[in-house]
Amino acid sequence: MLKTPGMRALGLDVGSKTIGVAVSDPSGTIASPRQVLTRRGHAEDAAAVAALARELEAGAVVVGLPLELDGSVGHRARQVQRFLAILEPALSALPGSPRAFTWDERFSTAGAERALLQADVSRAPQAGHRRRRGPVHPPGLARRPAP
Repeated sequence: MLKTPGMRALGLDVGSKTIGVAVSDPSGTIASPRQVLTRRGHAEDAAAVAALARELEAGAVVVGLPLELDGSVGHRARQVQRFLAILEPALSALPGSPRAFTWDERFSTAGAERALLQADVSRAPQAGHRRRRGPVHPPGLARRPAP
């Protein structure tokens, strides 16, 4: 579905105040954080994402869908679906008409933790791999005081 050679994909984490954006490498193998967009309403947000898709020549946009644990569509997922209803026409107007896909993100944190364990990342540093709120300082290195 998304593994088309030379095709970048955008990944979106749509929240109530911000949209986290990640972009894949051209092979679609790995994605890296790109930026955080401040929410300005569905239409402006869709235009901003479409502009990024055009700039990066993305062939797909993958949007995390925050389903409830039982798989039902709750308030947050409905908000994402409303955004998608506006994003899809904005994307179809772009060259190559990138498609939008949803990704069930119910167990994405658990999956990431399993991957870290399989990669033999000890539990203490794992905390730094999850939603960093600021710089992480390796043990033993002193933090520089703020000026």
